[in-house]
Amino acid sequence: MIDPVAKFPSELDQLPDRDTEETAEWAASLDAVAKAAGPHRAAYLMRRTLQHAEGAGLALPKLLETDYVNTIPSSSEPAIDGDEEMERRITAWNRWNAAAMVTRGSKYGVGGHIATFASAAWLYETGFNHFFRGKEGDGSGDQLYIQGHASPGIYARAFLDGRLTEAHLDKFRQESGGDGLPSYPHPRRLPWLWEFPTVSMGLGPLSAIYQARFNRYLTNRNIKDVSNSHVWAFLGDGEMDEPESTAALALAAREGLDNLTFVINCNLQRLDGPVRANFKIVQELEAQFRGAGWNVVKSLWGGAWDELFQLDTTGALVRRLREVPDAQVQTYQTRDAAYIREDFFGKDPALVEMAKLLSDDKILECFHLSRGGHEPRKVYAAYKAALSHKGAPTVILAQTVKGFTLGEGFASKNANHQMKKLTNDEFKNMRDLLELPISDAQFVDGQVPYGHPGADSPEVRYLQERRAALGGPAPARRSHAIAPLPAPADKSFAAFDKGSGSQSMATTMAFVRLMKDLIRDKTTGKRWVPIVPDEARTFGMESLFPSLGIYSPKGQTYEPVDRDQLMYYREAKDGQILNEGITEAGSMADFIAASSAYATHGEPMIPFYIFYSMFGWQRTADQMWQLGDQLGRGFLVGATAGRTTLTGEGLQHADGHSPVIAATNPAALSYDPAFAYEVAAIVKDGLRRMYGEAAPGEDRDVFYYLTVYNEPMPQPAKPSGIDEGIVKGLYRFNTAESAGVTVPVNASRIQLLGSGTAIHWTLEAQRLLAEEWGVAADVWSATSWTELRRDALEADAALLRGEERTPFIRKALEGVESPVLAVSDYMRQVPDQIAQWVEQDYSSLGADGFGLSDTREAARRHFGVDAQSIVVAALAQLAKRGEVPVTSVKEARERYGL
Repeated sequence: MIDPVAKFPSELDQLPDRDTEETAEWAASLDAVAKAAGPHRAAYLMRRTLQHAEGAGLALPKLLETDYVNTIPSSSEPAIDGDEEMERRITAWNRWNAAAMVTRGSKYGVGGHIATFASAAWLYETGFNHFFRGKEGDGSGDQLYIQGHASPGIYARAFLDGRLTEAHLDKFRQESGGDGLPSYPHPRRLPWLWEFPTVSMGLGPLSAIYQARFNRYLTNRNIKDVSNSHVWAFLGDGEMDEPESTAALALAAREGLDNLTFVINCNLQRLDGPVRANFKIVQELEAQFRGAGWNVVKSLWGGAWDELFQLDTTGALVRRLREVPDAQVQTYQTRDAAYIREDFFGKDPALVEMAKLLSDDKILECFHLSRGGHEPRKVYAAYKAALSHKGAPTVILAQTVKGFTLGEGFASKNANHQMKKLTNDEFKNMRDLLELPISDAQFVDGQVPYGHPGADSPEVRYLQERRAALGGPAPARRSHAIAPLPAPADKSFAAFDKGSGSQSMATTMAFVRLMKDLIRDKTTGKRWVPIVPDEARTFGMESLFPSLGIYSPKGQTYEPVDRDQLMYYREAKDGQILNEGITEAGSMADFIAASSAYATHGEPMIPFYIFYSMFGWQRTADQMWQLGDQLGRGFLVGATAGRTTLTGEGLQHADGHSPVIAATNPAALSYDPAFAYEVAAIVKDGLRRMYGEAAPGEDRDVFYYLTVYNEPMPQPAKPSGIDEGIVKGLYRFNTAESAGVTVPVNASRIQLLGSGTAIHWTLEAQRLLAEEWGVAADVWSATSWTELRRDALEADAALLRGEERTPFIRKALEGVESPVLAVSDYMRQVPDQIAQWVEQDYSSLGADGFGLSDTREAARRHFGVDAQSIVVAALAQLAKRGEVPVTSVKEARERYGL
């Protein structure tokens, strides 16, 4: 008898074995098979046994890789519910027009991509003909994340459908006239067609996962039943290298998002060459997705391979397919039958014998043409399997050839991503291959024609009938006629107008208190979506846990450790808070899904995402650009803001530049409020603009970025008549006289502009200037340097059009003769945004450079932005004008130890 201890790794000794003899017999049987039939047969039996065990529901580790064959054999493929020949003709027209559009545009040098849609055409067409639900049926329809480089094929289908004209196609990538087609899916540029921007690769898959998750959130919270919506994400195998592409796979599996399907076009090429030259990307992705808990469907080989697999009685073919690296598969695509016979079949005696039974034409058909992603029956079967699978998301790995049908000059060539056009001869060859009725005479003046069978042709009628049955055209974005949301009661905002008296309160806490009141609103409270990346307690939000609940599709299956406390950790299936764990990217994807629900589902939701300000724009600015492109609305809140307010954390946490990055995003309205009443006024205006009664000509498709601070300070009462200034970016908070400081008659005067927490150092500087130097200082609150700049830029643009318009910054400072000193807790570039429009002498102070760990006072002294530094800078500015003695500057430096 075989000793099981000797046959198995020592780490298995700790596992109880009720029958060591039976265990040994299994091991001996495996040894016998390996000896008699070879190790490949033994491995085959093991895989089959594990697959059987998995299907039976036994608790075993999952098999992460299967053989390099189709998951669904030909014998199990369902019949296509439709006219296959008609769909072939429709796809042929779309292939032609996609290539023609890019080629015609190439004469203007605007570029375009041909090869991606050529490889993925059937992946899209099968979905459009049979699976993708439109928005004119029940519910919200499906959400389609189209691979960006495939956009010409989507435009070609819209042209066939009558939604676009030849004039539109001829304006591909030429948008300045107002009626052109954007290069990629851009909702802001073509809002009636595109829903989701996807060409910043990696963001599409991440967003698709969180969109599917948000759909469940809406349903579980009884906002809207969108359980019939399915999210389809079309991706490239090269795109899966982006870390965002796979960042949330475990979330999708953990929450059982069977309303989500990834379709990965595995043409084995990225932009410069093979995706995995020496390896196999399909096998790698299969293991990655299976390991994360996804259902995996592989559609690799077309029907021409069936004969080869039937001849493979020894498993030699399957073994060879598994071992050939992707770059070599790509090479086979471009070589003749003799090369394939020698290099592929010649490696194994059994394959040599098999090749003798195959004609050259058969070999070329298999290796040049027959891929699972190019055959509608294979794609249909994969999609059907994905929709029928319950309990987990599905990924379809469809193998294709990049540049398929475009001719030998394109197919599988490393450079085909950069190839933008076909010659007329190549088009004519393509026409013959696709069997399109386009004559040579239609190539007028050497230009390739568009093709269309006619608005009343059988092809167009069939296409439109299929889409009508599925709920209307797709992709499509709907601008729902949604009534403005009623404004919350004024008392929620007015609660901050009286100030906090002697009690200190940070603006972060003011924002959270305001949110608590707004979420209690009986009309709109349920529409708020609080999002936080595992820092709720840092921001004082733990009191929301028991009242709102933390969203979990499983509810709470355990007794929380703090259940006996008032603010215990409560998860609920209908929970309102999205607590994402340590993932700013996931939180932003949540925010994007919620912020565009008004269009995707006709349900306006009000997301606010609160985060460490340093880990917002710096880490996820690409998603914030995606948010703007998707026309999202909501509130981003950078908490613990500023370079000097977060004591002890050091440079990685010290944000001195987020407003700079935010200023680059045209859709972001960036504010740096100093006081609690400013926070309330800005949120109130944001709700009005984005969700309520926007003013005529006011863009509603914006989002707000507010910086709030963790530095508790007494909050002053709100002065009267300043609401316009708060929203537009600047108002005078006080004068030297109204501040109650004593200054000599005819004292020199300076204007101190402060934003955010810097206003408090500025107010202290105001006191020091008066009491110690006899200088009068007026203090202004600059709530938004960026909005002041944008208003000034618009005024400049108006002037070029012959319109007289004064920037708000000049109106606000009109009549001021004294110099201006601007101060913020950010790099000087932030307040310097307005410098060129300030007519008075202007200078600034800011926290440039890396942050550091220390007390707030020491950090501010280090950067030269504390009250004493402001005093010295103010005196220096006045000294240049001859309004104070030059010696005062030196004296102040020495007095304050600067």
